[in-house]
Amino acid sequence: MQAPIKQQRGAQAEDLACRHLQAKGLKLITRNYRCPRGEIDLIMDHAGTVVFVEVRYRSNPNYGSGADSIDYRKQCKLNATALHYLQHHDALAKRQARFDVISISQRTGQPQIDWIVNAF
Repeated sequence: MQAPIKQQRGAQAEDLACRHLQAKGLKLITRNYRCPRGEIDLIMDHAGTVVFVEVRYRSNPNYGSGADSIDYRKQCKLNATALHYLQHHDALAKRQARFDVISISQRTGQPQIDWIVNAF
């Protein structure tokens, strides 16, 4: 059974975001970390900093960018999930950490990637 189209697009957006960040020098630690508090799409290393990455895809930019959809409630869930992750990974808990957002939209037929470092 195939995954729903929305899940397929989400996975494709995460693949694209991961490749983009790796091309910029980040190293993948894990994907789709889930816990009872929520999910983080990508966890990466950037020169010793643990980077929690939320990936958002918008096929229609008329409703705002993907980054615009990360409201306070979502930020709280990401923060709680990141804390859970760090509590279970002692070596990484000693490092600096930040939250980045990759917002992907379809403009002119090609994906437009906006990387927001230290988004919140």
